[in-house]
Amino acid sequence: MTVTPLDLFASSIHLHRGGRIHAGRRPVDADRDGWQLRAFHAKTDADVHADHWEVHPEAEEVVSCLIGKMRLYLRPERPGQEEEEIRLTAGTAAIVPRGRWHRIELDIPSTIMAVTLPRGSRLEKRAEA
Repeated sequence: MTVTPLDLFASSIHLHRGGRIHAGRRPVDADRDGWQLRAFHAKTDADVHADHWEVHPEAEEVVSCLIGKMRLYLRPERPGQEEEEIRLTAGTAAIVPRGRWHRIELDIPSTIMAVTLPRGSRLEKRAEA
């Protein structure tokens, strides 16, 4: 097998349950079995759908800030609670619990990497505060 460099920003990397890794063009079918690694540049909040909550019911998600500065918000689990804010700077990451609604806002343009099981993932429009 020939080993060649991958462009993380142009590839979708799928980590199969059996140990095989497949890199191809985006997007990955969210119903496929196995983990997905995504890396992308985000210039504005629109690039990270900051106006939506996201959830991954099948697994936790690692959200990492490779370059830049951003905030990861966890939606309150009970009415009346505040959003939980996690500040991420270059070289830091957070693990979002399975089934926990979350969203990202940028402080400055950032390079982000995320790893999760995409199966069953959903977006929901955020109600304005």
